[in-house]
Amino acid sequence: MSAAPHFNKIALIGFGLIGGSIARAAREQGLAGEIVTTARSARTRARVAELGIVDRVVETNVEAVKDADLVILCIPVGACGPVAQEIAAHLKPGAIVSDVGSVKGAIVRDMAPHLPEGVHFVPAHPVAGTEHSGPDSGFAELFINRWCILTPPAGVDPGAIERLRAFWTALGARVEIMTPDHHDLVLAITSHLPHLIAYTIVGTADELAQVTSSEVIKFSAGGFRDFTRIAASDPTMWRDVFLANKDAVLEMLGTFNEDLSKLTRAIRRNDGEALFEHFTRTRAIRRGIVEIGQDSAAPDFGRPHAHLGKKA
Repeated sequence: MSAAPHFNKIALIGFGLIGGSIARAAREQGLAGEIVTTARSARTRARVAELGIVDRVVETNVEAVKDADLVILCIPVGACGPVAQEIAAHLKPGAIVSDVGSVKGAIVRDMAPHLPEGVHFVPAHPVAGTEHSGPDSGFAELFINRWCILTPPAGVDPGAIERLRAFWTALGARVEIMTPDHHDLVLAITSHLPHLIAYTIVGTADELAQVTSSEVIKFSAGGFRDFTRIAASDPTMWRDVFLANKDAVLEMLGTFNEDLSKLTRAIRRNDGEALFEHFTRTRAIRRGIVEIGQDSAAPDFGRPHAHLGKKA
Protein backbone atom coordinates (compact mmCIF):
# COMPACT_ATOMS: atom_id res chain seq x y z
CA MET A 1 0.00 0.00 0.00
CA SER A 2 1.29 3.48 -0.87
CA ALA A 3 2.29 5.85 1.88
CA ALA A 4 -0.25 8.55 2.69
CA PRO A 5 0.37 11.53 0.40
CA HIS A 6 0.98 15.03 1.66
CA PHE A 7 -0.21 18.03 -0.33
CA ASN A 8 1.15 21.48 0.45
CA LYS A 9 -2.27 22.97 -0.28
CA ILE A 10 -5.67 21.40 -0.82
CA ALA A 11 -8.47 23.56 -2.25
CA LEU A 12 -12.08 22.52 -1.69
CA ILE A 13 -14.64 24.27 -3.86
CA GLY A 14 -17.93 23.79 -2.06
CA PHE A 15 -18.33 22.81 1.57
CA GLY A 16 -21.27 20.55 2.27
CA LEU A 17 -21.35 17.00 3.60
CA ILE A 18 -18.60 15.67 1.33
CA GLY A 19 -16.36 18.73 1.30
CA GLY A 20 -16.67 19.09 5.05
CA SER A 21 -15.89 15.42 5.62
CA ILE A 22 -12.84 15.58 3.34
CA ALA A 23 -11.55 18.61 5.25
CA ARG A 24 -12.05 17.00 8.64
CA ALA A 25 -10.50 13.68 7.63
CA ALA A 26 -7.56 15.24 5.74
CA ARG A 27 -6.73 17.42 8.72
CA GLU A 28 -7.03 14.49 11.13
CA GLN A 29 -4.67 12.40 8.97
CA GLY A 30 -2.22 15.24 8.34
CA LEU A 31 -2.60 15.09 4.56
CA ALA A 32 -2.20 18.81 3.86
CA GLY A 33 0.00 21.70 4.87
CA GLU A 34 -2.95 23.99 4.25
CA ILE A 35 -6.64 23.42 3.52
CA VAL A 36 -8.45 26.30 1.82
CA THR A 37 -12.11 26.37 0.88
CA THR A 38 -14.75 28.55 -0.64
CA ALA A 39 -18.50 28.30 -1.14
CA ARG A 40 -21.03 30.16 -3.24
CA SER A 41 -22.96 31.46 -0.24
CA ALA A 42 -21.47 34.11 2.05
CA ARG A 43 -23.47 32.54 4.87
CA THR A 44 -21.83 29.15 4.27
CA ARG A 45 -18.38 30.72 4.14
CA ALA A 46 -19.02 32.48 7.43
CA ARG A 47 -20.19 29.26 9.06
CA VAL A 48 -17.12 27.33 7.85
CA ALA A 49 -14.89 30.04 9.31
CA GLU A 50 -16.74 29.73 12.64
CA LEU A 51 -16.25 25.96 12.67
CA GLY A 52 -12.48 26.34 12.30
CA ILE A 53 -12.17 23.16 10.22
CA VAL A 54 -9.95 24.67 7.51
CA ASP A 55 -6.99 27.02 7.49
CA ARG A 56 -8.57 29.67 5.28
CA VAL A 57 -11.97 30.50 3.83
CA VAL A 58 -11.82 32.68 0.71
CA GLU A 59 -14.49 34.43 -1.31
CA THR A 60 -13.78 33.18 -4.84
CA ASN A 61 -12.96 29.94 -6.61
CA VAL A 62 -9.99 31.59 -8.32
CA GLU A 63 -8.50 32.62 -5.00
CA ALA A 64 -9.05 29.14 -3.57
CA VAL A 65 -7.16 27.26 -6.30
CA LYS A 66 -4.12 29.56 -6.41
CA ASP A 67 -0.99 27.44 -5.77
CA ALA A 68 -3.10 24.41 -4.77
CA ASP A 69 -1.60 20.95 -5.39
CA LEU A 70 -5.00 19.24 -5.12
CA VAL A 71 -8.29 20.88 -6.15
CA ILE A 72 -11.54 19.05 -5.42
CA LEU A 73 -14.89 20.32 -6.67
CA CYS A 74 -17.49 19.41 -4.03
CA ILE A 75 -20.45 20.95 -5.84
CA PRO A 76 -23.46 19.65 -7.84
CA VAL A 77 -22.42 18.03 -11.11
CA GLY A 78 -24.27 20.64 -13.16
CA ALA A 79 -22.00 23.37 -11.82
CA CYS A 80 -18.67 21.62 -12.46
CA GLY A 81 -18.22 22.63 -16.10
CA PRO A 82 -18.61 26.38 -15.53
CA VAL A 83 -16.34 26.24 -12.46
CA ALA A 84 -13.66 24.33 -14.40
CA GLN A 85 -13.75 27.06 -17.05
CA GLU A 86 -13.51 29.74 -14.35
CA ILE A 87 -10.47 28.29 -12.57
CA ALA A 88 -8.58 26.83 -15.55
CA ALA A 89 -6.17 29.73 -16.13
CA HIS A 90 -5.35 29.92 -12.42
CA LEU A 91 -4.41 26.30 -11.76
CA LYS A 92 -0.90 25.45 -10.70
CA PRO A 93 1.06 23.35 -13.26
CA GLY A 94 1.13 19.76 -12.05
CA ALA A 95 -1.95 20.18 -9.85
CA ILE A 96 -4.45 17.33 -9.54
CA VAL A 97 -8.03 18.39 -10.25
CA SER A 98 -10.84 16.13 -9.07
CA ASP A 99 -14.48 16.17 -8.00
CA VAL A 100 -16.92 14.10 -5.92
CA GLY A 101 -19.94 13.85 -8.23
CA SER A 102 -21.95 10.65 -8.59
CA VAL A 103 -22.05 11.00 -12.39
CA LYS A 104 -18.76 10.71 -14.25
CA GLY A 105 -19.39 10.75 -18.01
CA ALA A 106 -20.90 14.23 -17.87
CA ILE A 107 -18.13 15.44 -15.55
CA VAL A 108 -15.46 14.37 -18.04
CA ARG A 109 -17.34 15.96 -20.95
CA ASP A 110 -17.98 19.20 -19.07
CA MET A 111 -14.66 19.70 -17.29
CA ALA A 112 -11.89 18.16 -19.40
CA PRO A 113 -12.09 20.60 -22.36
CA HIS A 114 -11.37 23.55 -20.05
CA LEU A 115 -8.39 22.14 -18.14
CA PRO A 116 -4.93 23.12 -19.39
CA GLU A 117 -1.99 20.92 -20.33
CA GLY A 118 0.13 19.97 -17.34
CA VAL A 119 -2.86 19.64 -14.98
CA HIS A 120 -3.88 16.11 -14.01
CA PHE A 121 -7.63 15.50 -14.19
CA VAL A 122 -8.76 12.53 -12.08
CA PRO A 123 -12.54 12.51 -11.43
CA ALA A 124 -13.66 10.68 -8.30
CA HIS A 125 -16.86 9.51 -6.66
CA PRO A 126 -16.83 8.69 -2.95
CA VAL A 127 -19.82 6.36 -2.59
CA ALA A 128 -20.69 7.59 0.87
CA GLY A 129 -23.12 10.04 2.34
CA THR A 130 -26.09 10.75 4.53
CA GLU A 131 -29.35 12.60 3.96
CA HIS A 132 -27.87 15.69 5.62
CA SER A 133 -26.19 18.61 3.87
CA GLY A 134 -24.46 21.87 4.73
CA PRO A 135 -21.17 22.74 6.43
CA ASP A 136 -22.16 21.24 9.80
CA SER A 137 -23.07 17.83 8.35
CA GLY A 138 -19.59 16.45 7.63
CA PHE A 139 -17.58 14.09 9.83
CA ALA A 140 -14.10 12.61 9.46
CA GLU A 141 -15.26 8.97 9.58
CA LEU A 142 -17.67 9.24 6.61
CA PHE A 143 -15.41 7.44 4.13
CA ILE A 144 -14.14 4.60 6.33
CA ASN A 145 -14.64 1.26 4.54
CA ARG A 146 -16.70 2.95 1.81
CA TRP A 147 -15.81 2.85 -1.86
CA CYS A 148 -14.30 5.73 -3.78
CA ILE A 149 -14.36 5.21 -7.55
CA LEU A 150 -11.77 6.98 -9.70
CA THR A 151 -12.58 7.47 -13.40
CA PRO A 152 -9.50 9.01 -15.04
CA PRO A 153 -9.78 9.81 -18.75
CA ALA A 154 -7.35 8.09 -21.12
CA GLY A 155 -3.81 9.41 -21.00
CA VAL A 156 -3.81 10.74 -17.45
CA ASP A 157 -0.46 10.46 -15.65
CA PRO A 158 -0.47 7.17 -13.66
CA GLY A 159 1.48 8.89 -10.89
CA ALA A 160 -1.34 11.40 -10.36
CA ILE A 161 -3.90 8.59 -10.28
CA GLU A 162 -1.85 6.72 -7.70
CA ARG A 163 -1.44 9.84 -5.59
CA LEU A 164 -5.19 10.44 -5.51
CA ARG A 165 -5.79 6.76 -4.79
CA ALA A 166 -3.44 7.03 -1.81
CA PHE A 167 -5.24 10.18 -0.64
CA TRP A 168 -8.64 8.48 -0.57
CA THR A 169 -7.13 5.38 1.03
CA ALA A 170 -5.72 7.60 3.79
CA LEU A 171 -9.25 8.96 4.34
CA GLY A 172 -10.38 5.38 5.02
CA ALA A 173 -11.92 4.55 1.64
CA ARG A 174 -11.52 1.48 -0.54
CA VAL A 175 -10.58 2.61 -4.04
CA GLU A 176 -11.70 1.19 -7.40
CA ILE A 177 -10.90 2.44 -10.91
CA MET A 178 -13.51 2.34 -13.71
CA THR A 179 -14.21 4.03 -17.01
CA PRO A 180 -16.67 6.93 -16.69
CA ASP A 181 -19.38 5.19 -18.74
CA HIS A 182 -19.14 1.94 -16.77
CA HIS A 183 -19.33 3.89 -13.52
CA ASP A 184 -22.51 5.61 -14.66
CA LEU A 185 -24.17 2.32 -15.59
CA VAL A 186 -23.27 0.69 -12.26
CA LEU A 187 -24.39 3.69 -10.19
CA ALA A 188 -27.62 4.02 -12.15
CA ILE A 189 -28.85 0.76 -10.61
CA THR A 190 -27.11 0.87 -7.22
CA SER A 191 -27.78 4.52 -6.36
CA HIS A 192 -29.66 6.64 -8.87
CA LEU A 193 -32.66 4.38 -9.47
CA PRO A 194 -33.15 3.69 -5.72
CA HIS A 195 -33.21 7.45 -5.11
CA LEU A 196 -35.73 7.93 -7.91
CA ILE A 197 -37.95 5.20 -6.44
CA ALA A 198 -37.64 6.68 -2.94
CA TYR A 199 -38.58 10.16 -4.15
CA THR A 200 -41.58 8.67 -5.96
CA ILE A 201 -42.85 6.56 -3.05
CA VAL A 202 -42.48 9.34 -0.50
CA GLY A 203 -44.19 11.79 -2.85
CA THR A 204 -47.09 9.37 -3.39
CA ALA A 205 -47.37 8.78 0.36
CA ASP A 206 -47.44 12.52 0.98
CA GLU A 207 -50.51 12.80 -1.24
CA LEU A 208 -52.08 9.81 0.50
CA ALA A 209 -51.32 11.26 3.93
CA GLN A 210 -53.65 14.15 3.24
CA VAL A 211 -56.51 11.66 2.94
CA THR A 212 -55.53 9.53 5.91
CA SER A 213 -54.88 12.35 8.41
CA SER A 214 -51.11 11.77 8.26
CA GLU A 215 -51.37 8.12 9.29
CA VAL A 216 -48.71 7.34 6.70
CA ILE A 217 -46.31 9.51 8.68
CA LYS A 218 -47.50 8.23 12.04
CA PHE A 219 -47.01 4.55 11.17
CA SER A 220 -43.77 4.93 9.22
CA ALA A 221 -41.69 2.55 11.37
CA GLY A 222 -41.62 0.03 8.51
CA GLY A 223 -39.99 0.29 5.10
CA PHE A 224 -41.43 3.73 4.39
CA ARG A 225 -39.25 5.28 7.10
CA ASP A 226 -36.11 4.10 5.33
CA PHE A 227 -37.31 5.47 2.00
CA THR A 228 -37.77 8.87 3.64
CA ARG A 229 -34.10 8.96 4.63
CA ILE A 230 -33.03 8.55 1.01
CA ALA A 231 -35.70 10.98 -0.21
CA ALA A 232 -34.40 13.65 2.18
CA SER A 233 -31.18 13.96 0.15
CA ASP A 234 -30.13 17.28 -1.37
CA PRO A 235 -32.62 18.14 -4.17
CA THR A 236 -30.17 20.24 -6.23
CA MET A 237 -27.60 17.48 -6.29
CA TRP A 238 -30.08 14.81 -7.31
CA ARG A 239 -31.77 16.96 -9.95
CA ASP A 240 -28.36 17.32 -11.61
CA VAL A 241 -27.57 13.62 -11.23
CA PHE A 242 -30.71 12.46 -13.04
CA LEU A 243 -30.26 14.95 -15.87
CA ALA A 244 -26.54 14.23 -16.26
CA ASN A 245 -26.95 10.43 -16.20
CA LYS A 246 -30.22 10.38 -18.10
CA ASP A 247 -29.44 7.56 -20.55
CA ALA A 248 -28.22 5.06 -17.95
CA VAL A 249 -31.05 5.89 -15.53
CA LEU A 250 -33.68 5.48 -18.26
CA GLU A 251 -32.16 2.13 -19.25
CA MET A 252 -32.29 0.87 -15.67
CA LEU A 253 -35.77 2.33 -15.17
CA GLY A 254 -36.98 0.36 -18.20
CA THR A 255 -35.59 -2.86 -16.74
CA PHE A 256 -37.14 -2.05 -13.36
CA ASN A 257 -40.54 -1.44 -14.96
CA GLU A 258 -40.36 -4.84 -16.68
CA ASP A 259 -39.58 -6.56 -13.38
CA LEU A 260 -42.35 -4.62 -11.65
CA SER A 261 -44.80 -5.81 -14.31
CA LYS A 262 -43.77 -9.42 -13.61
CA LEU A 263 -44.45 -8.97 -9.90
CA THR A 264 -47.76 -7.28 -10.66
CA ARG A 265 -48.82 -10.29 -12.75
CA ALA A 266 -47.69 -12.70 -10.02
CA ILE A 267 -49.81 -10.92 -7.41
CA ARG A 268 -52.80 -10.69 -9.74
CA ARG A 269 -52.57 -14.42 -10.53
CA ASN A 270 -51.97 -15.48 -6.91
CA ASP A 271 -48.61 -16.91 -7.99
CA GLY A 272 -47.05 -17.34 -4.56
CA GLU A 273 -44.21 -19.49 -5.93
CA ALA A 274 -42.97 -16.67 -8.19
CA LEU A 275 -43.16 -14.15 -5.36
CA PHE A 276 -41.32 -16.45 -2.94
CA GLU A 277 -38.57 -17.16 -5.47
CA HIS A 278 -38.07 -13.45 -6.14
CA PHE A 279 -38.01 -12.48 -2.44
CA THR A 280 -35.56 -15.28 -1.63
CA ARG A 281 -33.14 -14.07 -4.31
CA THR A 282 -33.29 -10.45 -3.15
CA ARG A 283 -32.84 -11.44 0.48
CA ALA A 284 -29.54 -13.08 -0.46
CA ILE A 285 -28.34 -9.80 -1.97
CA ARG A 286 -28.92 -8.03 1.34
CA ARG A 287 -26.90 -10.69 3.15
CA GLY A 288 -24.08 -10.22 0.65
CA ILE A 289 -23.95 -6.48 1.33
CA VAL A 290 -23.65 -7.13 5.07
CA GLU A 291 -20.99 -9.82 4.55
CA ILE A 292 -18.64 -7.44 2.69
CA GLY A 293 -19.00 -4.84 5.45
CA GLN A 294 -21.08 -2.27 3.57
CA ASP A 295 -23.84 -2.24 6.19
CA SER A 296 -24.61 -3.42 9.70
CA ALA A 297 -26.18 -6.78 10.50
CA ALA A 298 -27.58 -5.32 13.73
CA PRO A 299 -31.37 -5.49 14.04
CA ASP A 300 -33.27 -2.48 12.64
CA PHE A 301 -30.08 -1.23 10.91
CA GLY A 302 -28.39 -0.77 14.28
CA ARG A 303 -30.80 1.88 15.50
CA PRO A 304 -30.85 2.36 19.28
CA HIS A 305 -34.05 1.44 21.07
CA ALA A 306 -35.44 2.60 24.37
CA HIS A 307 -35.40 0.08 27.21
CA LEU A 308 -38.65 -1.10 28.74
CA GLY A 309 -38.66 0.43 32.19
CA LYS A 310 -39.78 -1.47 35.29
CA LYS A 311 -43.14 -0.55 36.69
CA ALA A 312 -43.21 0.78 40.22
